[in-house]
Amino acid sequence: MKLKAYLLVGSALFFGIAADTKDAKPTEGANPGDLAPRIVLNENETEIHFQNQAGHYTLINFWAAYDAESRARNIRLWNEVNKWNATSGNLAMYSISLDEKTSVFEATVATDKLNGTNQLHEKEGRQSDVFRKYKLEKGLRNFLIDENGVIIAANVTPEKLTEYCKQI
Repeated sequence: MKLKAYLLVGSALFFGIAADTKDAKPTEGANPGDLAPRIVLNENETEIHFQNQAGHYTLINFWAAYDAESRARNIRLWNEVNKWNATSGNLAMYSISLDEKTSVFEATVATDKLNGTNQLHEKEGRQSDVFRKYKLEKGLRNFLIDENGVIIAANVTPEKLTEYCKQI
């Protein structure tokens, strides 16, 4: 009789917990399925929010002049976003440089012909909150964020970005 009582109580607890999880909200983090952490840059106190974007998606790309791969990816992603937005206009992109020297950041943006785009600078580089929140010690990468502020993809290539955009 005790065994049946324990099974009944255990089953009730299990179903109660399982029923509650479908309404659970994602937690903040840097993985697909997580809420994207809010970004506040120290250079000019720029703040970027991702929630309640009403059909607009956001691509956050982290790069640095000292990382040739991330710098080249930044240019390719900007070109892809510009092509996509010429027809739809529902994708915002912010590129965040983690170069510590403002002069290096400004010279790189000018050389890469990215003036006038959403190129932002975090002068604290590897010491910044954004570097820790987005776990960039594993490498400079990017995040595609949906209209609810949830990360739907990380390390998106320009080719994959086009595929994601077609689904938006």
